[in-house]
Amino acid sequence: MKVPAPNLWPLARTSQRWMLQAKRKEVMIDGHRMVYLERGTPAPDKPTVLLIHGFAAMKENWAFWLQKLPRDWHILAPDLPGLGESDYRSDASYRYEAQALRLRDWLSSFPSDNIHIAGSSMGGAIAAILAHRMEPAPRSVTLLNSAGIPEHADVDIDAPFESDRDDILIPRDWSGVYRMFNSVGNGKPTAMGLAMTGLLGPDLLQRSDALRHIFDDMLADALAPARYLGTDTPPLQVQWGDRDVITPTCCVDWFRTVTPDAEIHMFRGVGHLPMLENPGRSAATLADFVHRHQH
Repeated sequence: MKVPAPNLWPLARTSQRWMLQAKRKEVMIDGHRMVYLERGTPAPDKPTVLLIHGFAAMKENWAFWLQKLPRDWHILAPDLPGLGESDYRSDASYRYEAQALRLRDWLSSFPSDNIHIAGSSMGGAIAAILAHRMEPAPRSVTLLNSAGIPEHADVDIDAPFESDRDDILIPRDWSGVYRMFNSVGNGKPTAMGLAMTGLLGPDLLQRSDALRHIFDDMLADALAPARYLGTDTPPLQVQWGDRDVITPTCCVDWFRTVTPDAEIHMFRGVGHLPMLENPGRSAATLADFVHRHQH
């Protein structure tokens, strides 16, 4: 597909990284070159916080949080394999469990038992599984408008799952890019949505095949996190925007039933991406939770 606009995102990405005082690093994991941002260094008395972005997104989705989270924390924000600057392979699996195991193997190289995980949307689904596959378990898990959560307690988590969200999440033309960035928030056009359409559109329109592959792999076991989440889940925080048009707010009721000890925060007037739409409040909510669970 010919993209009728210059791709300015690589330059903007580099400028943003300098502003955030984060280092860009690379690692090979399961046949993928994975690119990630790192700020700070592991230390016994400081948390290591892993930030996992969502579908059709990238590590830079956490930029506002990186501006607001404590500067002395050790923070890791990867581009998930298949997305961002990381490698995509047409022969690889991008199911939630496969991605969680890749991150588990990577995290094992960091000398810290004070790890906290936060994931947005698809990243939340991966975080939920990762939290139960790590040894030792993370000190806390925060899920923001997580994918992979049943809409009510009686859903058969093993039944075939269908979704019409691909019309929003896999743009095929510029109108699709516009619709995507102005739907994943609170469903209304915003200045940020317009800016992201112009900045990220050229990159997204070149990823259609990869995005379709990853989306289909997500649907292949769409409710996998529900097999893991329960009373044995590490300390769990749930952040949700009440205007979300991607993952409905009724999913929050499932947490209240299955993980009754979860700390739930519903943000009014916020859509699918609290860390972009209300970064001050959502980052402060995470920071307080991590502080209470790092010892």
